[in-house]
Amino acid sequence: MKKITALTLAALMSTTAAPALAQQQGDMLLGLGLGWIEPDDGSNTAAGKIDADGALSPTITFEYFIADRIGLELLASWPFTHDLNINGNDAGETKHLPPTLSLQYYFTNKSTITPFVGAGINYTYFFDEELDGPGAPNLKLDDSWGLALHAGADFALSEKSALRADVRYIDIETDAEVGGNDIGDVDISPWVFNVAYVLRF
Repeated sequence: MKKITALTLAALMSTTAAPALAQQQGDMLLGLGLGWIEPDDGSNTAAGKIDADGALSPTITFEYFIADRIGLELLASWPFTHDLNINGNDAGETKHLPPTLSLQYYFTNKSTITPFVGAGINYTYFFDEELDGPGAPNLKLDDSWGLALHAGADFALSEKSALRADVRYIDIETDAEVGGNDIGDVDISPWVFNVAYVLRF
């Protein structure tokens, strides 16, 4: 009798566990989270080796499912602010916005975890670039277009919500100018780590 009761309880618990989010055509997902950008090690330029420190910022995603298990996602964020270093020394800072459009595929299963992969295109807009020190020359970083790869998983909290953990690799390469003179390309190409609350509607 105890075994039957235990088996019955286990069955009931399995049926009440949070199901995976549906990924059907016409579904929409809204995600609110925090993203950490970890740039590449840096690039050698005419001004020396330039690299950028990591940065944290709120993120938002909107995704529309154009077919079952296939979604079109737009990533946006509050501006990321990066400290810039030249030859290992603090040299200035820049801000940027990295909107990214991705096509994503979700692997359905019977568990509460739904993994996905995606690929798309990124546009990075740089602004408020500046170098430290009085009389420092102007710094200009050109906007960038590049490919983006994406992978992650949704951990279902209910039929309509989930906790998402994901990572992106974004190809960001910008032409840099100091005092109006071209100093070469700066390869930022960061890894972007994100955690978000996702709601389906």
